[in-house]
Amino acid sequence: MSLLPTTLELLARARVDLRMGLPVVLKGGGTAALAMAVESLSADRLADLRALGPVSLALTARRAETLKARAYDGDLARIEVPDNATLDWIQALADPADDLKTPMKGPLASLRAGPADLHRLAIALVKSARLLPAALLVPIDQADRFAAEHGLTRISQTAAEPLLSQSSPLHPVAAARLPMDAAEAGRLHIFRPEDGGEEHYAVEIGRPDRSKPVLARLHSACFTGDVLGSLKCDCGPQLRGALAQMGAEGAGVLLYLNQEGRGIGLANKMRAYSLQDQGFDTVEANHRLGFEDDERDFRLGAAILKEMGFGAVRLMTNNPGKIAMMEKTGITVAERVPLKVGENAHNRAYLATKAAKSGHML
Repeated sequence: MSLLPTTLELLARARVDLRMGLPVVLKGGGTAALAMAVESLSADRLADLRALGPVSLALTARRAETLKARAYDGDLARIEVPDNATLDWIQALADPADDLKTPMKGPLASLRAGPADLHRLAIALVKSARLLPAALLVPIDQADRFAAEHGLTRISQTAAEPLLSQSSPLHPVAAARLPMDAAEAGRLHIFRPEDGGEEHYAVEIGRPDRSKPVLARLHSACFTGDVLGSLKCDCGPQLRGALAQMGAEGAGVLLYLNQEGRGIGLANKMRAYSLQDQGFDTVEANHRLGFEDDERDFRLGAAILKEMGFGAVRLMTNNPGKIAMMEKTGITVAERVPLKVGENAHNRAYLATKAAKSGHML
């Protein structure tokens, strides 16, 4: 029946459930587990999980490294949760806010027996929900019956993993004329992903010739820089500088991708800012939170360009990763156009870190 939810729709439902503090049922490889996001966990739900069996905590290898926990599974660590562990203790393992105040969280016992597939799936789900990358799991029997009895979302590992690793298809929703300070001949296009995620935008300046490389920029959303004029980054000046140059040339396209904080979301970005106030640089802060240096998906930008009829760009960027991804996805980068604006006393160290650790050409 067509009214039944697809795996893609179940994943969207699971993200909402996890954000609200509900568990989801994960199935794969002949095993099943109940999974919950640590960030939205409550004391009552923790007690409910414990009543079902032994509880384990899934953390990324990045977070495990900070905690000096063994990551036997390579990209993640499965931590045995003691019976007397409190909610505060569990959440302190996930959130590094007080790491410097209470650095010793252990001893932590890492599990090494048995498969880690469902723990890996749980981490991917909470990451996609823009939560701290930490999840509690407890094994269960008769997963389908359990999910039906409790009204819980069921996710199949086999069906979900390919969808989580690929970009969601994007579809044009609406477009309209939008005069701007940078150019009166502006047009805003809205694209909506199939996976229920945030919409992304394309700002088209003038009438770019689709047969020639278009002046383009992939710009990741930055509420603090683009809207509030934050001095901690160079995002706002880059956005306005790119639009101004496109306006001066009379043509261009700026892709505004809703991937705040290098893809970790605004809340986690603020957590990273708090860690930076403790003395960590931007990369170190992301790692302490359990994220990689950059969690963004630039394939989204390539998909929008193709949908709009562009096959080649003059890319305004200082990030070699964007150039590599454009080429990998079939968009020719005919020229790199440097965009060096916005350096100030507050972001000088941040820009130096981007150059030294992320290879930005500054």
